[in-house]
Amino acid sequence: MASYGAVPTSSGPSAAQHHDAAPNVSGAGPVAPGDEDEDLADEPRSWRTDLKAFYERNFGLFLVFLAQSFGSVMSTAAKLLTSAGAENQFNALQIIFVRMLVTAVLGSLYMWYKQVPDFPLGPKGCRGLLVLRSFAGFTGLFGLYYSLSILEISDAVVITFLVPTFTGLVCFIWLREPYTPKEAAAGFVALAGVVLVARPPFLFGKKATEPITLTQTSADFLTATIDGTAGAAVPGPHQPSPAQRSIAVLVAILGTLGAAVAYACIRLIGKRAHSLVSVNYFAVIAMLSSAAIILVHPDLHFVLPRGVLQWTLLTIIGVAGFLLQFLLTEGLQREKAGRATNLTYLQLVFALAVERVIWGTTPPPISLAGSVLIIAAAIWISLQKNNAAPAAEPKTSGGRRVDEAQSQHDGGATRVVVDEETALLGPGGADNSR
Repeated sequence: MASYGAVPTSSGPSAAQHHDAAPNVSGAGPVAPGDEDEDLADEPRSWRTDLKAFYERNFGLFLVFLAQSFGSVMSTAAKLLTSAGAENQFNALQIIFVRMLVTAVLGSLYMWYKQVPDFPLGPKGCRGLLVLRSFAGFTGLFGLYYSLSILEISDAVVITFLVPTFTGLVCFIWLREPYTPKEAAAGFVALAGVVLVARPPFLFGKKATEPITLTQTSADFLTATIDGTAGAAVPGPHQPSPAQRSIAVLVAILGTLGAAVAYACIRLIGKRAHSLVSVNYFAVIAMLSSAAIILVHPDLHFVLPRGVLQWTLLTIIGVAGFLLQFLLTEGLQREKAGRATNLTYLQLVFALAVERVIWGTTPPPISLAGSVLIIAAAIWISLQKNNAAPAAEPKTSGGRRVDEAQSQHDGGATRVVVDEETALLGPGGADNSR
């Protein structure tokens, strides 16, 4: 039977005459009957080898790209449901409840099926840190979703890029890790960018706080459909007052600080707890906390979806949130943190595209300038961490690398704890072993 890619040859007299008549141009002697087939088979094998190498080299990066895509889809769905001015407006806490309910259920089922060690409470030595990490992560989520209800998606997303700045500061204060003057300078640059994104009217005037409107067709259709009032003339996204915008920016900054504390807790937990146990703690505590606040607060209540589109958007938030964490975890296990970090800044590109297509708006130049400062500061901090990383070989123990010896038993792979903020932390951001 001929191998794949080989050209079948006939065994009759005509074939023999053909070989005899073929001129020997190279003078290297007669060509063996099977050599031509092998030469023809080399080319497709080489092409397949290159394709496989490209796949193995970039598959992790592709997973991170998919994760960011699902994150953008989730943010868009949350913005559509929480935007002020909608008749059936959802609050940020209910969005957190829905998303974390799906994550907790799917995560628990997976860990039960895989018999993950110490499920569900985790090892006794670090349960307190797991709880603190979960409440800090909940604060980060609330900051994101509350800011999405007030700010443009691009502004809410770019503020999350403050996480590397606050992480360095928190680790310096709490974990006594070095905090260089260059990191501090980058932090001031990032905060200056936040001021430009916030666009307080006492500095820039009222005109600077308004986004540039291109078209309202998409916004009219979507908002009318969400409200169940097709045909109603609904304007584009609700324009918050300067006070509302300032509060939303402050809450978003508080959220990034919570994400930084969560990451510091992850550093302290290390590999003592399975990463999925940590994520499940986060999901369950965020779900219960959001539900408790809604039930206790007199001005908050659960809102029932109205119409097929709102049910669809809630489903998208739950499923996309789970896929975001899953794909980011898988991608960061296969990809260097530096390349993955650079790819996370595509969130801003996605956000700008969504705003233009759906709401017909684009941020004013001042806000875009602030976004550039924040991203530049985050990249600078990432580069500083990369340059400061020791070039020595990893420590070994009994002929094995320490990180391999400490890897958790999940198919032989070292699992990493991943949230939205993890990929923003640069080299080492996906490593919870320290």
